[in-house]
Amino acid sequence: MTALIIIAVLIVIVVLMYNSLIGKKNQVDNIFAGVDAVLKKRYNLIPNLVSSVQQYMQHEKAILEKVTQLRAQALQPGISDEQTIKLDKQISSALGSIMVAVENYPELKANENIIHLQRTLSEVEAQIAAARRAYNQAVTDYNNAIEMIPTNFLANMMHYTRKQVFEITEGERKNVNVSELFKQK
Repeated sequence: MTALIIIAVLIVIVVLMYNSLIGKKNQVDNIFAGVDAVLKKRYNLIPNLVSSVQQYMQHEKAILEKVTQLRAQALQPGISDEQTIKLDKQISSALGSIMVAVENYPELKANENIIHLQRTLSEVEAQIAAARRAYNQAVTDYNNAIEMIPTNFLANMMHYTRKQVFEITEGERKNVNVSELFKQK
């Protein structure tokens, strides 16, 4: 009788650990789908931005082409989560370069369409930042579960591996040069 109780308790523990791992994995996938939706919103803004600024920004043609190329890669079907994260970093950096370049063109800074696009892009970037934070928290919980005892044994049997978090680009880590922001043009 005691052996049956011990076996029943062990089965319950294994089932609880299994369900916990599945729940964490599904939460990561669900939140990543939310991140993906917001990133697609950003990708939909890129053609409008590029077409609005390209006539003014002849010297930054390479940046515009790079953003367009990265967008095309990001919208390809079947790319992995890791590829999406890598492309997101590159697109963020390239869009930042475009926004900095816009500052050098007074006609663009005053253009209503550009002002609206900048505002919309800022809103989308804030949504992306919030989605990234939620995703990173879910990934941290998942990674902890697959690495900590006792769930790591079950996670290994299920072939669960670490997931990558969204990280900021090297350019975003640099300190802002405040004197440049206040320079008269």
